[in-house]
Amino acid sequence: MNRICKLFNIKYPILMGGMSWAGTPRLAAAVSNAGGLGIIGAGAMKAEDLQNAIDEVRKHTDKPFGVNIILVSPFADELVEVVLKNKVPVVTFGAGNPTKYINDLKSAGIKVVPVVASENLARLVERSGADAVIAEGMESGGHIGEVTTFVLVNSVSKSVKIPVIAAGGIADGKGMAAAFALGAEGIQMGTRFIASKEAEVHENFKNLIIKSGIRDTIITGASLGHSARVIKTKFAKIVKTLEVESPQDAENILVGSLRKAVQEGNIEQGSFMAGQSVGLIKDIKPVHEIIEEIMEEFNETVRKLGEVRL
Repeated sequence: MNRICKLFNIKYPILMGGMSWAGTPRLAAAVSNAGGLGIIGAGAMKAEDLQNAIDEVRKHTDKPFGVNIILVSPFADELVEVVLKNKVPVVTFGAGNPTKYINDLKSAGIKVVPVVASENLARLVERSGADAVIAEGMESGGHIGEVTTFVLVNSVSKSVKIPVIAAGGIADGKGMAAAFALGAEGIQMGTRFIASKEAEVHENFKNLIIKSGIRDTIITGASLGHSARVIKTKFAKIVKTLEVESPQDAENILVGSLRKAVQEGNIEQGSFMAGQSVGLIKDIKPVHEIIEEIMEEFNETVRKLGEVRL
């Protein structure tokens, strides 16, 4: 039981990434039931959608779970109200500064955990009352910053006193052990949980992850102001070209592309957001097996490191 386990009342310090469209109630419940912290990806949801998702999670688990809210969503205020109304145990925030919401959430007994891509934001949210931070490096899937996990976690853990959760490029116990060596007290994974039996994503998405190597992702949207790491497909390469030649056309074809990838498995028009950890993932397993194997490898790795003498 470390600080993350105590903070969230969970067995293992493993969080599910707040993935839009892919972070469904079924997958979140599976992660929570396996001892981690499942997270509903509110993404583009409206208030009614989130209410339904929360109700669904509670049908499948009595364990703690969370909701991820993307601050660029036009419905962010409404989503926070739903979280408050339902007294969701944990809320994570991405893509912005959530300080205006922290007091109300904490007053309701809700744990607040922002995603940060710099030490400055980490210190700011700590001063504002955040319970922990997720330091997410550029190896991660979806919208990313510019600093690697290795450097970011090391820096953030030295900059704040609240617990740090590492994210980006982590898919196994060795990655978890490395994150802990850098000062993290928990990890967050998205891509690894997409490649699970319980993930309600199209089989094309899961198969792309299994077949991809560590160099098979690409960053799109950088020149448009919203960098995102995706699996390297023909569509992703077209987006990269259009960013230079016709930015507006690039913006247009990106609309709805994540949903097309997650729900339809549309290779021609879908943006398959995934991290560089795709190259570490070789199989699709039940969530509980994924978590148990990670913890076994983590403990074995730490044990072996304890025997090292230089």
